[in-house]
Amino acid sequence: MMGPTHALSGAVAWLAAVPLIQDTALLQGYAVQLSPAQIAAGTVVCAGAAMLPDIDHHDGTIANTFGVFTKVLCTVVGKISGGHRNATHSILFALGAGYGADWLATHYEPAWWVLLFLLIGLGLRGLGIRIGTSDAFTGLLNALVAAGLVYWLHDVDMRWAGYAVALGCVIHVVGDCCTPQGCPVLWPAPWRLGLPLIPRTNGRAEKWVIAPLLTLSAVILVIRTAVGDELTDWLDGLA
Repeated sequence: MMGPTHALSGAVAWLAAVPLIQDTALLQGYAVQLSPAQIAAGTVVCAGAAMLPDIDHHDGTIANTFGVFTKVLCTVVGKISGGHRNATHSILFALGAGYGADWLATHYEPAWWVLLFLLIGLGLRGLGIRIGTSDAFTGLLNALVAAGLVYWLHDVDMRWAGYAVALGCVIHVVGDCCTPQGCPVLWPAPWRLGLPLIPRTNGRAEKWVIAPLLTLSAVILVIRTAVGDELTDWLDGLA
């Protein structure tokens, strides 16, 4: 799937997962209560993480986000991981990325701020925040906005970071498994898993069915998240 579809799927997945992440009965000691700021930040981070497996693509959305830096990064990762849709498109990568994000956020904050900057930038780019067709101006805009958001979040509790990053990577893999090429979900095992529900990347199904459905889902989930508690309290009052 294309970058915008991946980013949208990550945003939708995070918004849908928030009630589960906060469910103390389900996660017991691992549940995290999220503030509105954390939910909003997690939406952008998960959208960015939902593009992270494509860090193996030398000319994908990630490679074109921050100029030479991301071009070189994606080229190197692609060679190490075995090319596009290999090691980075697996459950092992998703779990490793989630654990790494959690460790950095709780043990080495300077490195986490760098990763957060990258993830927010990827999320903004994937969600279509750009200036015309210019990669240079779009990269500058994303960098400025991402830097501002990182500064805004520097005092926010980041215990949710691992959840958002792992979930975003998993959703990316699920999305790509819906295309004919599939993914090596159980890498390093060589088997590729796929159910070709989307006949062609960036084809009609993705543009006119998947993307609109994800957009509608995001709007519904944002409204639910914004008014859910107030609506519940109001209904309880009526009862």
